[in-house]
Amino acid sequence: MKVRQHLWFRHDMERAIELYASLIPGSSAGWVSNILTESPNGPAGSVKFAGFTLGNCPYMGFEAGPFDRSDHRSSITIECATEDEASRLRHALGKECPDDCGRVRDPWGIYWQFRVKPQDIATGITAEPGQDARAIAARPTVAAA
Repeated sequence: MKVRQHLWFRHDMERAIELYASLIPGSSAGWVSNILTESPNGPAGSVKFAGFTLGNCPYMGFEAGPFDRSDHRSSITIECATEDEASRLRHALGKECPDDCGRVRDPWGIYWQFRVKPQDIATGITAEPGQDARAIAARPTVAAA
């Protein structure tokens, strides 16, 4: 069984996928296919499907014009090592300041969230989910011999 996130694009799906793949490690554009028959979403050849990978996770894309079926309550969440990395991605996706829910909407209507994983500066140990940075800082350190 395979599970894939499916993103709906009104236009420029291939350009969006190329940008995403250039920003996120473990990402690549895969295949693109046109539907060669007329459909309710557009004339023959105007509707496209794509397969691609973001952060080593498989995705499907669908470009079919203005019939926006996207659920704007969902988003793609990227876990970043630093705030600088999160800021770089926010800026590259077209918006410096997130909305009230912490999301950034790109030019294709996809929402993104960026989480900075707490890290202890002294040890370089990254917090696990549910663990806060104070708990990491309180860990005993071993002196180098």
